[in-house]
Amino acid sequence: MTTIAIIGAGFSGTLLSLHLLRRCPPPAKLILIERNAQFGLGVAYATGNPSHILNVPAARMSAFHDQPDHFLNWLSTQPETDAGPPNFGPHNFGPPNFGPHNFGPPSFGPHSFVPRQMFGAYIRALLNEEIKRCGRDRLELVRGAVTAVDRRPHKLTLTLDRDRTIEADFAVLATGNFPPEPVPVANPGFYDTPFYRPDPWATDAITGLDPDAPALLLGTGLTMVDAAISLLDQGHRGPIQALSRRGLIPRRHEAVPMHVREHAPFPTSVNALTRFLRREAQRATAQGGGWQPIIDELRPFTVDVWQTMTLGDRARFLRHLRPWWDVHRHRTATAVADRIDAACASGQLRIIPGRVRDYTIRTSRVEVTYKPRGQDRLDRIEAARVINCAGPGADYDRISDPLIRSLLRDGVVRPDPLRLGLDVTANCALLNQDGAMSRRLFAVGPVTKGAFWEITAVPDIRRQTEKLADYLAPLVKAALVGRA
Repeated sequence: MTTIAIIGAGFSGTLLSLHLLRRCPPPAKLILIERNAQFGLGVAYATGNPSHILNVPAARMSAFHDQPDHFLNWLSTQPETDAGPPNFGPHNFGPPNFGPHNFGPPSFGPHSFVPRQMFGAYIRALLNEEIKRCGRDRLELVRGAVTAVDRRPHKLTLTLDRDRTIEADFAVLATGNFPPEPVPVANPGFYDTPFYRPDPWATDAITGLDPDAPALLLGTGLTMVDAAISLLDQGHRGPIQALSRRGLIPRRHEAVPMHVREHAPFPTSVNALTRFLRREAQRATAQGGGWQPIIDELRPFTVDVWQTMTLGDRARFLRHLRPWWDVHRHRTATAVADRIDAACASGQLRIIPGRVRDYTIRTSRVEVTYKPRGQDRLDRIEAARVINCAGPGADYDRISDPLIRSLLRDGVVRPDPLRLGLDVTANCALLNQDGAMSRRLFAVGPVTKGAFWEITAVPDIRRQTEKLADYLAPLVKAALVGRA
């Protein structure tokens, strides 16, 4: 038997499992390993808040490229019910119950932005169907945290918590996103106090906060939007302040007409591409359209453009253009944008451009010293809680996860040159400290951002997992033949 171990059962790992099972013949076996209580969700889709909705229309959220309406068809089969919140127990892969929010079939169409918890239920339903179809002899679910991978001549040995081991022929890192990294300050001890929440997705991020107390969100991207919505949903009345270097927030999705244009080649140098996008956006706006279709038109080619750029151009993009790209590329649904705009208009939510310099604890409050953007002076604000919404941690030299630390220490992997994740080939094979390509260790999802850049949204991860499954299937078949 040939075994593939997938470390991480969020969206990336689960989707890769589905594609591999369709391509690898028996007796190939998959072992899907997840440290958290729920398989198939990951951080993004584990939210229980129906106000956290997808940033991509439902028509583009199918798990299968050759079945573009798969998610829409699944949505149409979901019953309306008022029976209570969804039940996503540890091994409950049955049909979810979506409670009083009326998530029934009439509510959603191709252009709808669906609650993220519902997409999570879709992925879990696919996992459930696959278990029923192929049996647990071919797909085994293991709950636990992998802490090390020992490379032996003919097998990989994965060490798990509680003194367990798993042997596999191939292993894939699908570890998803890690919590944001703290900002270096003069008083780093603050990060160990009850006033600070390092993980915006943790269950205690906003619980227990006085509804009238001021809150500070570090970062102004999509994670900040989710945190602000969560605060508003729990009836927070106090001021919410969000601080980032430039104070940019995600733009909204808007239906604007697409005008017929020549299909000019996409430039692959950062300066030329920037000029191209500005010129085309200005032209589209002058014709009565908008910039949104210009960005969307680039989306299917973003990975190719990124991989064609020189390393120097990629670094320049990250230094100078990334914040503007992020807010235009990763947009919010209209309903969410309306709530954020209303909170800003009322004065409850304040967006601040600047950098945190230090924290000082004042009894029940924290005094936050920051330098406003473009100013020489320092300003201060007070907060009863500081939540880090600065985006996932990506510098793997600073990530404390035991598995990552073990792999780096042993030289099995290395950070990519831009410190966005781990270094991989175009086929997702991990590179070791000397740049040699592994034939048994691979990675998918956010860990591969340095090589693929756009690898957070469902369409991008779907493309990557299908490609890796196509690449791994012949290797698995060859291993099976060799043992026959």
